[in-house]
Amino acid sequence: MKTFEFSTELLPGLPEELGLECLSRLPYTAHRLASRVCHRWRELLQSLDFYYHRKRLGYTQKLACLLLVFNSAIQNGPKNPSVSVSSSYGIAVFDSVSQSWDRLAPIPKYLNGLPLFCQLASCEGKLVVMGGWDPVMYDPVTDVFIYDFVTQQWRQGKDMPSKRSFFAIGACGGRVFVAGGHDENKNASRTAWVYDLRTDEWTELGELSQDRDECEGVVIGEEEFWVVSGYRTESQGQFDGSADVYGFKSEQWRRVEGVWEPGRCPRSCVGIGEDGKLLNWAEIDPGVRVRASGGRVLVTGSEYGCGALGFYTVETKEGQNSKMENISMPNEFSEFVHAGCYAEI
Repeated sequence: MKTFEFSTELLPGLPEELGLECLSRLPYTAHRLASRVCHRWRELLQSLDFYYHRKRLGYTQKLACLLLVFNSAIQNGPKNPSVSVSSSYGIAVFDSVSQSWDRLAPIPKYLNGLPLFCQLASCEGKLVVMGGWDPVMYDPVTDVFIYDFVTQQWRQGKDMPSKRSFFAIGACGGRVFVAGGHDENKNASRTAWVYDLRTDEWTELGELSQDRDECEGVVIGEEEFWVVSGYRTESQGQFDGSADVYGFKSEQWRRVEGVWEPGRCPRSCVGIGEDGKLLNWAEIDPGVRVRASGGRVLVTGSEYGCGALGFYTVETKEGQNSKMENISMPNEFSEFVHAGCYAEI
């Protein structure tokens, strides 16, 4: 962590370190407004050093970012008084501290809804949206978009190297890892790439040990990217019990057998236990689906079979039963969640 040096006082009349402490304690919701005070504040609030400074002091906050369907009513016209319902993908944000829900502004390229089945990841205080299908043409897209919670603006990143759907994704240290999935011809893939947010560049990683369509990705301990299960092109729906693991230090893949229940889809079921090991949420409750993981886990599910879908936070402790707490939510955000992640702001 670098030492901050300023040519002018951050807060007139206060020592530099005290002014830095005051700004570090600002809630993330105030960062955009505070960055307009002066150039010095804007430079500080938007810097990576300041982000890691707040993280080290424990002042960052985790938000659950969820890709879900939003429904809107459309009047058919003066001669037809009936109302039609239009559905589109958008991103909802849940703040567990204030128990509040909000919706992110749409991406300028997709004002009428995000690409279907796009993937979410987050690192260094930013949210990344990748891939999916064009909401009008239903063709796979390679788009990459980054949302900055300080400026509250979207920017477009460098396109993915190739079209792929239902791939594994994970993020750590300013990089987003993608692997597996299938191409536009529904051929399962074993290729993997990493995207660097700072340089806006893609780098190819070594291949997986096998093709893995509909696999799930998870980062464990900021040391490894796990690509769990999936199936080969010729084995549609026959989910494998193995995983490929990429070590951030070794920069190599290794195959691990017997980490997943063969035949079970891993999508939205993979998690990390308190012991830092891979966890199958379906073993705890078959109806649970993980939507965002990081400290406390945000899940969706029903209290009983065919019951109404609800949102819950789950706290797991080694050797103890999981504690599940219900979350109150507005009807606008109660639709099915397709993807999710935690963003630390």
